Parts: sequence; structure tokens; C-alpha cells
Amino acid sequence: MSSRDRILDRVRRALADVPPQDVPYEQAISRDYLRQHGDRGVEETVDLLAENLVDYRAVVHRSDAAGLPGLIAHLLGERGSKTVLVPPGLDERWLADTEVTRVPDRPDGTPQELDRVDGVVTGCAVAIAETGTIVLDGSPDQGRRRITLVPDHHICVVRVADQVVSSVPQALDRLVPTRPLTLVSGPSATSDIELDRVEGVHGPRTLDIVLVG
Repeated sequence: MSSRDRILDRVRRALADVPPQDVPYEQAISRDYLRQHGDRGVEETVDLLAENLVDYRAVVHRSDAAGLPGLIAHLLGERGSKTVLVPPGLDERWLADTEVTRVPDRPDGTPQELDRVDGVVTGCAVAIAETGTIVLDGSPDQGRRRITLVPDHHICVVRVADQVVSSVPQALDRLVPTRPLTLVSGPSATSDIELDRVEGVHGPRTLDIVLVG
């Protein structure tokens, strides 16, 4: 008997005296929880998002559409970036002011090639204010999951109002569960048993979030 068979056998024995339940799961489980905490306007929601992102050690910038190319060029330039990874559906105007070499996201690209890229610029699917979380879903302006986990620097553009929500339930309403979802709360970080924080172990060491109004 395999481990799977043993576990399923225990489940069957535990449920042996439980009467059958014909109520659909969606109705059997109460879901009357709060969908958000408080009644915030757009500006308050965006301020909360920025506050929580900073708490997670992300670097938050604000811009309008006209200033976005210059800001991205500045963020890449201050790190001395010579190459930037570009998802296939990224708005070309975002990189109009930078002269760094653009590296396309190729399916046959190796982890070693990705590791040699200085940074990556993406959009996002949704941003959650209450948790300070950016959600990526592999859409064309975000690319595959690995391109945001291997390079050391990630610049993520969030469209204010369109993509910012207060709570996790509101975000889930916008997401497709079958897509490759990646939830990002600050740059990669972990701590050992002595609580020494180390950044960049399993993701970018630096996360720049640009809130575009």
C-alpha cells in the first residue's frame, strides 16, 4: 500500500459515520466574511498600498504616464544596468528613454542566461493594498514567472485605480485561478534560525514599484 492509499484509507474511515451531504460546497461553507476593512477612497487605498510595500522594503515611486519612461530609465541607470529583460507584451513606450540592451523573454532561455541580465521590467495583474502584495499572472506584459525570480532587479509598473484594490477577496475576483499566479510582497527575503535577514535568495534583491496615476 502506498502512502497515498494509506492517507485515503484513513480519510474514508474517519468519514464512515458522517451522513451524506447533498448541499453543494459553495453553499455549505459560509462566505459572509468582510470583503475589505473600512471604506477607503482611491487615494487612501493607494496610500495604504504604498505604506505596506515600503514596510516590506520595496521601493515605491509615483509617476504619471508621461514621466514613466524617464523614471524607468533613471531606475535602470542608477544601478548601472546594461541589459533589461522585456516581456513580449510590454508597452514599448515604457522603455523609450533608456538605451540599455533589451533581452527578449525566450522559451529556450537558460537560468544562467537569465542570471546574467541586470533587471526586468513588467506590468502586473493587480495590487492589494491591505497586504502590500503585487500579483503577476503571466500576462503578456509580465511574461513567465521565472523572468521575475532570477534577475536581481525587478521594476513593476502598477496602474493606479485600474489595478489597485483594497483586499485579497477583491483581488481574487479579478484573477483567473488556472493562470500561473505569483504573489509578491517586497523583495525576496528569508531569515535563518538566528533571524538574520538575507535578501535575494529566491527572487530579486531589489524591487522597485512604480505607481502610475
